[in-house]
Amino acid sequence: MLKLALIIGSTRPQRFADTPANWIVEGAAARDDFSLEVLDLRDQNLPFFEEPMSPLFTGGAFSHPAAEAWRHKLAKYDGFIVTAAEYNHGPTAALKNAFDSAFNEWRRKPVAFVGYGGVGGARAIEQLRGTAIELHMAPIKAEVNISMEPFLGILMQGKKLDDYDYLVASRGTLFDEIAWWANALKAAREA
Repeated sequence: MLKLALIIGSTRPQRFADTPANWIVEGAAARDDFSLEVLDLRDQNLPFFEEPMSPLFTGGAFSHPAAEAWRHKLAKYDGFIVTAAEYNHGPTAALKNAFDSAFNEWRRKPVAFVGYGGVGGARAIEQLRGTAIELHMAPIKAEVNISMEPFLGILMQGKKLDDYDYLVASRGTLFDEIAWWANALKAAREA
């Protein structure tokens, strides 16, 4: 069975990220083709990238113990789903830093995004796709975009993500696609 990680990409005290993260976990519980483990960036204690040289020149090793622990944790997963808050048309600094705090462990693995914000986190996701490609990851096309209407519906009207059929359908497509890509890339890595 595939092992996927859900990375919660916001560390703010009053973050919205827990809402989509819990919803992704609930949806993944019905799947029998992968297991999903949550990696909350709040719990990783990652310093901002401060390596004396690029991990490209160190074989992927990091000098900071928290970054070393992070990269070793990532190594066991076959793919990643990431919640991406959009701040000022981009991803959170904590999330970008988490991508920068590993190297080889991302390589040849798929990544999918669940974005939220004014345009469903699309601008943050677009920047993260470029980062993922540079890390030799395979960002999949399918994504979930929680735009302002459901965002406000949840915060102000007591709605739930399941109240939006198009989001539920997007989540299902994301799960199908990441499982397909994770299987294909795992087989290729093992070959």
